[in-house]
Amino acid sequence: MRILLAGATGLVGSHTLSLLLDDPRCTALIAPTRRPLGRRHPKLDNPVLDFDDLEQVARGWSADAAICALGTTIAIAGSREVFRRVDHDYPLALATALRAQGTRVFVLNSAMGADVRSWFLYSRVKGELERDLRALRFDSLVLVRPGLIGGERAAPRKGERIASTLLGSFAPVLPRAWRINPAPMVARAMVDRALQPVPGERVIGSAELIG
Repeated sequence: MRILLAGATGLVGSHTLSLLLDDPRCTALIAPTRRPLGRRHPKLDNPVLDFDDLEQVARGWSADAAICALGTTIAIAGSREVFRRVDHDYPLALATALRAQGTRVFVLNSAMGADVRSWFLYSRVKGELERDLRALRFDSLVLVRPGLIGGERAAPRKGERIASTLLGSFAPVLPRAWRINPAPMVARAMVDRALQPVPGERVIGSAELIG
């Protein structure tokens, strides 16, 4: 299969990239980024671009399935508007262009609690993206909803470090859905659903993403 991966420089995206490059089921991989990945591989195409032009550029790409691991936080984005652009507008623009080109499978790294009615902006934006992706009517749509993702980020998030320490301490007594989801587990779930698609919509919750 020919796969497109958005968000290859992030924590989950970098694990997803490695899995796809190592998996013989993936015969070609398009991984658009803002800066070069610095990796060479016979099946890797790494176009470097301004994501504000993503929808127009993506019209020239052909992929059997897409995996989207794009995402940020309001603190890193600097404003609610930029956060929404990264977590909603860019993924939707990509999905819209790919669907028009015939892509049948879309796998999204969303978030636990994604809900268009949420009082929290983060959860509400994730819910709105899920809603808008459904409207595109992919043959197979997979919504992966991790809780706190475990792993070392290139740019550490203070809040995540504190939460990871607390959740790690209480892990033995916490419900499965509240435990830390290791980034490699999230990546593996996305890769497997992209390369072995099942018709319809599938939601993968946090409880399914622990070791």
